[in-house]
Amino acid sequence: MGPGYQLPDWNSLAARGDDELPLLDTALLIARDEYPDLDPSAYAEVLRGYAADLRPKIAEGGDLPATLTTINRFLFEELGFAGNDHQYDDPRNSYLNQVFDRKLGIPISLAVVQIELMRRLGLPLDGISFPGHFLVRLPVDDGILVMDPFNKGRPVSAEELKERASPHLGGRPPDDVQLIEILAPASHRTILARMLRNLNGLYLEREDWERVARTSDRLLKISPDTPDALRDRGLAYRELGHARGAREDLGRYLQLAPQADDGDRMRNLLVELSGLRGRIN
Repeated sequence: MGPGYQLPDWNSLAARGDDELPLLDTALLIARDEYPDLDPSAYAEVLRGYAADLRPKIAEGGDLPATLTTINRFLFEELGFAGNDHQYDDPRNSYLNQVFDRKLGIPISLAVVQIELMRRLGLPLDGISFPGHFLVRLPVDDGILVMDPFNKGRPVSAEELKERASPHLGGRPPDDVQLIEILAPASHRTILARMLRNLNGLYLEREDWERVARTSDRLLKISPDTPDALRDRGLAYRELGHARGAREDLGRYLQLAPQADDGDRMRNLLVELSGLRGRIN
């Protein structure tokens, strides 16, 4: 780790406000679980270098569309950041050090790079936790401009946004009021939790229970008492032989989500676990 550059402590994050969580540093903290030797100061320095390269190309008080075009051309064409269409489910797409190193990512990890770069240039870019596909937004004179970092930062029209949201809303496009709600800025906590959920989902599919336990635990460090994270960590603990931890997590899950669709299954697992001695986690 670079001298003087400290990532936050996991145990400090729950007490911080939703936007007090440092976006870049916490994303690198997530990555450090998988890449313990990563140097966070190196990636902060990379971003500083990108911003320094861009500043002379951006006219002060200049035309916003031209400024965005310049930034996106630099990020997605000159530097070559791109959406990883061919290996979308590769976990490296969600670890920010790998996104910087490989210039490949998924919508949310590319959005974090774009947000951090543009904020260093004085542009208040925010994320949008859009259903299915993370987006970014920038306030403009007559509203907001929505962009797609997975597709080189291109603008997305209101019509396309409604079309994209439709499959996640029972096949019906949102009305204007619903769309405005969907396009609300995502807090840093929301962004980081979604990054962890993406990783957790990948590891669940692979039945990589050590990593399921880890990503679920990290999500609970950011957002305590998140029901799905408690369930997933409990299931992972069960598979790993940690009976007491599994009982505690699944029991807490059922307290928080008593009407959950999988409640009967979890209750049956609790009965099973009550007869197991297991290792104490």
